[in-house]
This record gives sequence, C-alpha cells and structure tokens, in this order.
Amino acid sequence: MFEIYDVAIIPLILGIVELFKKGGLPAKYSPFVAVVFGLAFGIFYLDASVKESVIVGLMLGLSASGLYSGTKNIAKSDE
Repeated sequence: MFEIYDVAIIPLILGIVELFKKGGLPAKYSPFVAVVFGLAFGIFYLDASVKESVIVGLMLGLSASGLYSGTKNIAKSDE
C-alpha cells in the first residue's frame, strides 16, 4: 500500500514533466503528462491492488500537476 515516503514520487514526476517540456512538449499538456506518469508509478511501482494503485496514481499525478500550477502562479505574481 501507499507509504508516506512514496510522496517523494511527486517531485520526481515534476522533474520528468520538466524534461518533457525542455524536449518541446507544449506547457498546456504538462498536467496530462503528470497524470499519466502518476498512474504509471501507481500501477507499476506501488505494491497494491489495481484499484488502489489507480487511485493513488491519480492522486500522485494530480498532486504533481497542482504543485506545478501553484508554483507557476506564485512565480508569475512575483513578476
């Protein structure tokens, strides 16, 4: 099942999405990529049932996309 140290996957997903963006991915697709990688980590990394893995994977991906959006908004407000 999901352990508290698995929250470290969120910054990992953020890093992967940033690599995709540096590779030419339009920024508007970054939340979708974050959710896809969250699902992938949930299904292939976590040792849980498929149902739990999908739910936790969605949580990880949506958290990563929300974290990205929140930091982007804070950076824009500083400008």
